[in-house]
Amino acid sequence: MATAVMTQQGVMPTGRPRSIWTGTPEIYFAKAIDNSRLVKVEDPRRSREMRQFAIALACLFLLVMTYALQHFKAIEYGYKIEALKLQRDGLAEMNREYQLQEATLRSPERIDAIARQFGLQPPQAGQVIRMDNATADASAPVMASVRPVSMIAIR
Repeated sequence: MATAVMTQQGVMPTGRPRSIWTGTPEIYFAKAIDNSRLVKVEDPRRSREMRQFAIALACLFLLVMTYALQHFKAIEYGYKIEALKLQRDGLAEMNREYQLQEATLRSPERIDAIARQFGLQPPQAGQVIRMDNATADASAPVMASVRPVSMIAIR
């Protein structure tokens, strides 16, 4: 068989035969091994190391999950704050609109125009009686006084 390989390989220009084998050939044989009678012996040192590793891994997992929870809560609170800011700005705008509407509704010119539409007229001289006993002279000093207040409770 070796001669057949040599003839098929040919000869190199230097005169040496070319070989495809670069080392010793490796031959593998399959051998059936029966491990059914083997008993695994527990190594207490290895068990302790694995327990310590599992505890360390659990602590690391808890730390990462705590960080992730805080991070996601911070993002959620940021969204809530922005939504509340938008709601506050909307309510402030509505408040400005209502104040403007109140100012236009309280306008004396508007009230006078509506009163004239209903047939009301401005009061004549002497029709208005002031209840606060003010003096005729507006430049005279006025003495401050406290009036008793009576309260009636209806049940």
